[in-house]
Amino acid sequence: MEKIIDIEDRIPTLKERRRRRTNKKFSILLFLFVTTLLIVLYFQSTYSQIQKITIEGEKLVPKQLYIEESTLKIGDSMWSFNESKIENLITHNAWVESVKVQRKWLTSVHIQVNEFKQIGYLEDGDFLHIILENGQIIKTDGQVIPKDGPIFTGFDSEKVRLRMIKELKNLDSEVLTGISQIKYTPSENDAYSIQVYMNDGNEVKAIIPSFGEKMNFYPSIVSQLNPEVKGIVDLEVGTFFRPFVDVYNVPVEEEVLENEEDETP
Repeated sequence: MEKIIDIEDRIPTLKERRRRRTNKKFSILLFLFVTTLLIVLYFQSTYSQIQKITIEGEKLVPKQLYIEESTLKIGDSMWSFNESKIENLITHNAWVESVKVQRKWLTSVHIQVNEFKQIGYLEDGDFLHIILENGQIIKTDGQVIPKDGPIFTGFDSEKVRLRMIKELKNLDSEVLTGISQIKYTPSENDAYSIQVYMNDGNEVKAIIPSFGEKMNFYPSIVSQLNPEVKGIVDLEVGTFFRPFVDVYNVPVEEEVLENEEDETP
């Protein structure tokens, strides 16, 4: 015989199901309402605004210039800008190699800048403009005290200047920091002739195409010389040293090193 369930017995169960469904709908609506309210309050509060902009990696130009280039301002919305667009705005500068823009925490923006390395200074009348490793020239206003690389004198030709930069990038840091000035002195015999002035008081005559290779031997060369006697190290053909007293009187050449390969243990 089929069991008959009294409808009155099912009423409490049905009511409980309805109550649960109603509570669930109410909970969802309440959650959506609270979430929407919090979002509205957040975007109307200072917690959705840029309160701090940090710059890292700048050496060639002030931090403020990068902030201005980014177009970001304190008080702007944290979500109203696109990181890639800001990066493109900054990387259009000739001295910038790469940029990374990141939102930090709730109210900060961090800009990491990687600049091209400074290789020296270009002499332009009374001014010294910055030369970068990519060959770009950054013009400066006012007097600049050279401290990061040698002064380039007479390098008006971009082609020659780029070739010189290429050779400098092959130098050991010890040798590069010892160079004070490089003067371009082309002649009928060699269009790439240069005169190099060292911080130790010596001068070096060389040609640009072989400068990077030969100049790395400079510490070894001067170690064989009397430190009290200054003069010219000629690296154009072979390696010769001539004291200044002989250069300006009776030239006497003293061969000190034919080639680094000749130095065998």
